[in-house]
Amino acid sequence: MKVILRKNVATLGDTGEVVAVKNGYANNFLIPQGIAIRATEGTLKALETEKKQQAKKVELLRKAARELAQKIEQMSLTVYAKAGESGKLFGTVTSADISEALKTQGIDIDRRKITLEGPIKALGKYEADAKIFLDISVKVNFVVEAEGQEA
Repeated sequence: MKVILRKNVATLGDTGEVVAVKNGYANNFLIPQGIAIRATEGTLKALETEKKQQAKKVELLRKAARELAQKIEQMSLTVYAKAGESGKLFGTVTSADISEALKTQGIDIDRRKITLEGPIKALGKYEADAKIFLDISVKVNFVVEAEGQEA
């Protein structure tokens, strides 16, 4: 029997795939659990339509992510942190601090998608990688300044 998977199954395949399984496995486990549906002409057409809509949605999201990446590359970002006289920071600048600085500029990127090469413990210019979409990431250039120097 051919079924369309509605959820990822490690031994069978991924969501949206059409796979052939034994009748008993389909009727007694996959279909009652909501993991799969029977592959009929109607459901196959619906699957194709759904895939096309999903592809359009992904392409729109990818286009928006590219525009956001260009905006971030042209941006000058400043992160303020408490620092001593010699330029050493009290603590470190983290990806959460960079995420907050981006939010003040109107860009919302989750801190877990921002990666730093190492801990930032001094004032100066740095860069971080921010993953915006599946295959789109951007370099975020920023300057760490002492907290008392805000303009």
